Amino acid sequence: MTDLRPRPTEFPLTMPNQPFQSRITRARAARTSHLWRKLFMLGVSVLLTVWTTREMYEVLAVSEMTLLEWVLLVVFAINISWICFAFVNATVGFLSTVMRRPRKTSEDLVCVRNVRTVLTFPIYNEAVEHVFATVSATAKMLEDAPGIYECFILSDTTDPEIALAEEAAYTELLKAVGHNVLVRYRRRTINHHRKSGNIRDFVMRWGGRYDHMIVFDADSYMERDTIVHLVQEMERAPHTALIQTIPQLVGGRTLLARCQQFASVLYGPILGGGMAWWAQNEGNFWGHNAIIRISALAEAAGLPEMPGKAPFGGSILSHDFVEAAFLRRAGWNVEIRPEIGGSYEQGPPTIIELVKRDRRWCQGNMQHMAVLLKTGGLSWTNRFHLITGIFSYLASPLWLIFITLGMLLSLQNSFMLPSYFGDEASLFPTWPVIDSERALTLFFVTMGLLFAPKLYGLIYGLVSREWRQSVGVGKTILGALSETLLSVLIAPILMATQTGAVINVFRGKDSGWSPQERAQGGYSFLATVRHNLPATLLGAVLMIAAIAISPIYAAWLAPATIGMLLAGPLSYWTSKESAGQAARRAGLLVSPVEVRLPDSVSQAWADVPAFASLPKTDIISLLRDRAQQRTRRHLIDPYWPLQRHEVHTPLALARARAARVLTLDDYLSAVSRAELMAILNSSQDMESISFRFSVAGRVASDVSAYERLLTDWRASGRTITPSGGQRSGT
Repeated sequence: MTDLRPRPTEFPLTMPNQPFQSRITRARAARTSHLWRKLFMLGVSVLLTVWTTREMYEVLAVSEMTLLEWVLLVVFAINISWICFAFVNATVGFLSTVMRRPRKTSEDLVCVRNVRTVLTFPIYNEAVEHVFATVSATAKMLEDAPGIYECFILSDTTDPEIALAEEAAYTELLKAVGHNVLVRYRRRTINHHRKSGNIRDFVMRWGGRYDHMIVFDADSYMERDTIVHLVQEMERAPHTALIQTIPQLVGGRTLLARCQQFASVLYGPILGGGMAWWAQNEGNFWGHNAIIRISALAEAAGLPEMPGKAPFGGSILSHDFVEAAFLRRAGWNVEIRPEIGGSYEQGPPTIIELVKRDRRWCQGNMQHMAVLLKTGGLSWTNRFHLITGIFSYLASPLWLIFITLGMLLSLQNSFMLPSYFGDEASLFPTWPVIDSERALTLFFVTMGLLFAPKLYGLIYGLVSREWRQSVGVGKTILGALSETLLSVLIAPILMATQTGAVINVFRGKDSGWSPQERAQGGYSFLATVRHNLPATLLGAVLMIAAIAISPIYAAWLAPATIGMLLAGPLSYWTSKESAGQAARRAGLLVSPVEVRLPDSVSQAWADVPAFASLPKTDIISLLRDRAQQRTRRHLIDPYWPLQRHEVHTPLALARARAARVLTLDDYLSAVSRAELMAILNSSQDMESISFRFSVAGRVASDVSAYERLLTDWRASGRTITPSGGQRSGT
C-alpha cells in the first residue's frame, strides 16, 4: 500500500551541537589531497603579489616615501593579492577543464537499487506555483530511475496566504505525480535558526529513513541523470560526506539575468575547475545543488549558536561554509565536482534584488570572522574558504579606500606646498613625484590579471563543441564582449552597495531574513533611482573630486565613476525583460542552456500553469468552514519545539484575543500575521476558535431575535412575567 501521508513515520537521528574547539580527525580514506597543489597555488599567488607590490613601490618610491604613500602601498598589496589568487585559480581551472578526460563508462556501474535518497526543498515564503512545479517535474523524472527517491518539501513559510496556497498546491501535487516517488510536506511551526534549522529539524526527525540528501534551493533544477550520477558517486566513495556541483544559471529574461547567466555558463567551469583542482577532498559547500551523506551531517555538522547578538552573534547565516568545514574536521571528504553537469539555478533578475541578496550574504560572510577566531581544529584549506568569502565583500571597501587614498595623494601633489627639505639637513631636495611610465605598465598588468579569467572563458567557449554547435563562434565572441562591458559598468555599483553592506554589518545592523524576489522585472523607474541614490551620489563626489584634481585623472577614474553616476538608469534598463529579449534577438549573451532548455527546467515550467490556476483559499471562509478544517488537519505538523513550560507568544496572544472579542471579523482585525500563522499551524486552536465564534454568532443571532420579540411585546402594551405568563399593561 502506498504511503501518501504528508509526513512519514519519524526515524530520528541525533545531531548534537559541535564544539567550537576540537581536533582534526584523521581522514577516513587512504586517498587524500595532494599538498603540492595547495603549495603551488599559494607560492605562485604570493610571488605575483610580491612582484606587483614591488612594482607599485617602485612607482611611488622615486623619491622618499611619505606616510600616505606607505598606506596606499599596503592597501594595494591587500587588494592585488586577491586578484593574483583569482588569476592563478582561473589559469589552473582553464588548463584542468580543457585537458579533462571523461570517465570510463565501466566506472559508473554502481548498484543503487536499494539506496534511499531524499530530495529536500527548503522554502520560505516563495512563489508557490514555481516551487511545486519543480517538485512535480523532478518527481516525474525519477519515476523509473534506479534507486529509491522521495521529495520532501520543508516549508518555513510565515505568510498565512502563502501557507494556505502551499497546502492547496500539495494536495494538487499528489494527484499529478506517480507513486514510485513519494512527495512529502512539512511546515515548521517555529522557525528556529532559519534554513540551517529547517534542515536540522528534518534530519533529527526523519534523517534515519534515508542514506543521502540532495538539497535544492527554491529556484534549483537538476537533471535526472545528474541526480542518479550523484547517488552513484556517493555509493562509490563511502568516505565522502558531500559532493557539490557547480550550478549554472538558467531561465534569465531580463538583461541582467541573461548577463549573469552567460557569465556563469562560460566562466563557471573555469573558476570551479580551478577550485576543485587545488581543494580536492577539502572542498566547499554552497548550500544547494549538492548531495550529502545524512549520517555524516548528523554526526559532525550540528551548528552551535555564535555568542552575542546579530549580526556577528546568533544563528550562523552562511551555514554552508561552516558545515563543510565541520565535516572535514571530522575526517569526511568534501568534494567539488565541476565535471558533473545538469545542475541549474536562477539568478536575481534585477540589480536591486542582487544587492538585497548581497546584504544577507555579506552579513553571513562577515560573521565568519567570529567563526575563524572561535573555532579550533579546522583545516587550513577550510579556513582559506572562509577567508575568501570574507574578502569577497571586504574587497569593495578596500578598493574604495584605495581610490580615496589615490585622490588624497594627488591632492597632496597638486594643492599642497611640497616639503623639499625635511627636518634633517640635506644638500638635495625631495621631489614628491611618481614614476608615470612604470605606473602605466603596472596598470596594464593589473588589467591583464583582472580580465584573464574572462579571456580563458572565451577560449573555452571557442574550443568547446557544445558552445560551437549551439551558439557559434561569432555569438560567443559578441556575448563575451557584451558581458564584459556590462560587468565593467555594474561593478562600481556593486562596489558602492557592498561597501555600504559591510559598514552596516560593523554598525551592528541585522539584515533579517526576507525571501528573494525571483520574478522578472517589477520596479518602477523612480523606485530604482531611489534605491541606487547612494551609489549615484558617491559617483558624483568621486567625479567632481577627480575633475578638480586633473581632467586626465578624471579620465582614468571614469570606468569606476560612470557606472555609479548611471546607477539608476542602468539598474532600471538591465531589469527590463524587453532589454533582455532585444539582446537575444541581436544574438548577444546567448548561452547553450538558452538555445536548448534543460529537460528539468522545461518540464517544471510546463507544470507552472496547473499550480498558478489553483483557487485561492480564503482564510475567513476557512475559519467558518469546520469541514474544510478537518480536511486540512493531516497537513498540519503537530510538533512544537517548546520546552516544558515554554509558551509560543504569537499562539498565546491569538488565544487571548479570541476571548476578548465577540465576532470573527473583530478577531481578524485584532490579530497580527504572526498570530494568524500560529493559528494556522495549530489545528486544535483553529477548530476551537472557529467553534467559539460560530457559537457566539448563534448566540448573537438569538439575542437579536429576543430583542426584536421584546420590542414587539412592549409595542403591544404587554409585558412578560417571571413565570412566563402575560398581563395587560397599566
